[in-house]
Amino acid sequence: MQFKGRMNGSKSPADLALLDDIEKVAVDRDRDAFGRLYGFYAPRIAAYLRRVGARNDAAEDLAQEVLLSVWRRAHQFDPQKAALSTWVYTIARNKRIDALRRERHPEFDLDDPTMEEAEAPRGDTYTETEMVKDEIRTAIASLPHEQAQLLRIFYFEDKTHSVIADELGLPLGTVKSRLRLAVAKLRSLLEGVG
Repeated sequence: MQFKGRMNGSKSPADLALLDDIEKVAVDRDRDAFGRLYGFYAPRIAAYLRRVGARNDAAEDLAQEVLLSVWRRAHQFDPQKAALSTWVYTIARNKRIDALRRERHPEFDLDDPTMEEAEAPRGDTYTETEMVKDEIRTAIASLPHEQAQLLRIFYFEDKTHSVIADELGLPLGTVKSRLRLAVAKLRSLLEGVG
């Protein structure tokens, strides 16, 4: 790794400090330097992972995996080939791709008791459940379009308030207040339904 002779002219003091920290981690396994790298990159990586579709808990876990890779592979970083942030975010992107592959092709333990087939629902329970689902669909359809759309995105697509605000170009407060109104209207429409 060639940290000496890097071009310092275009780097900010914060960038230079991070480069010094990665060098200390690579050469001396300096835990304090790693702590500073972690403090800087962990929230940024988690936010990036959420933006590319990871759930909150998965984003936090993946951010920790990324930074563990940074700790283990700090000696592989070459500032002549890429900026530190580029190197770190490339690791994050690759960890996200690996996680998606694991999700699509999970490993199954056939001895796991949860893998046993569940009993088929009784006919009356199934019919009742379908009736409740129809009532909910009808209630949502009777809401104003904006509120119904927000309910679908928030509950069925499992997106956060801030992601919804970004996607729809709405202020965060507007998203929250419309959702509150939608839930209140939905509750009143569904009173007495199973």
